[in-house]
Amino acid sequence: MYAELMASPSVREALFYERSGDAVRCAVCERRCLISEGKKGVCGTRMNVGGRLFTLVYGDLNALESRPIEIKPFFHFWPGSSALTFSTWSCNFKCPWCQNWSLSKTPPDPSRANFVSAERVVELARRRGDHGLCVSFTEPTLLFEFSLDCFKLARRYNLYNTFVSNGYMTVEALERLRAAGLDAINIDMKGDAEVYERYCGGVDVEKVWRNARAAKKMGMHVEMVNLVITGVNDDEDCLRWVIERHLKELGEMTPLHFTRYHPAYKFNNPATKVETLERACELAKRLGVAYVYIGNVPGHKYESTYCHECGRLLIRRYSYSVLRYELTAEKRCPGCGAEIPIVGHYVRRASRIFS
Repeated sequence: MYAELMASPSVREALFYERSGDAVRCAVCERRCLISEGKKGVCGTRMNVGGRLFTLVYGDLNALESRPIEIKPFFHFWPGSSALTFSTWSCNFKCPWCQNWSLSKTPPDPSRANFVSAERVVELARRRGDHGLCVSFTEPTLLFEFSLDCFKLARRYNLYNTFVSNGYMTVEALERLRAAGLDAINIDMKGDAEVYERYCGGVDVEKVWRNARAAKKMGMHVEMVNLVITGVNDDEDCLRWVIERHLKELGEMTPLHFTRYHPAYKFNNPATKVETLERACELAKRLGVAYVYIGNVPGHKYESTYCHECGRLLIRRYSYSVLRYELTAEKRCPGCGAEIPIVGHYVRRASRIFS
């Protein structure tokens, strides 16, 4: 009865799961769905077929394009570089304001899969002059097995590997991603525990902080993003909670981005006021975060990087472009000599990564 399904190149046996009678328990995401025969997990991308768990989206890509690393946003990881960015269908969260809802709210259909092999992804990245890979747009954890294969191949050609994630994978999955070559992760922090419970589908915010902390301990570059949503997480108590947890779990040098929300999908609250984002940035600075940014407000002064010691402008940005870069060869401030936490030097030409 599953012959047509199993014939799709996007259907592969999952790596992380446990059998429980006729059911299987997925161990990639912290929802840890217990899935009965013929059923799928919450994300809709993993299915129990004959007592075995299969991913339905291996290499089924709905987007594949070269994009600036700043758009993720990564501001302290290979500035000026580009990453071949790709994604698949669906999500393991239920956020009603999803900015990429046309992709994340569409379930996969293996009979119509747009299959792209890991070899092809890496080949395209090299041909286009990209400096690495990024799994983004929708939750990258759903492309777990495919990401592992892509990352291993990318490493052979000195390409970096990145995730833009909600941070809700299991620690075991995160460890496997790191071992395969995941270099950097950007985690979208939705707000406090109430926001996660009410809007994201009853998930546990503590698992997200645990993974951010674990990623840093594993040696990954970490940046955090808070999409500030009008009437949801834009009050000072919630912003303060996020900032204080950021400092406690990741430290003052880990970049923190506050990003402007626009109405999307099922959510029609007004776009975030720029003043609210500025208030969040200024609060974060007062509390001790060294590198704080505003996103989705092109031309704002908080798009740029300033020395945490003397305040000198080091990287001027406009939207997703680097206009000026003034760090020394040793990645220090040319004014006061302070060491700046940047991974990789500014990439000046699309055909080269500086070592």
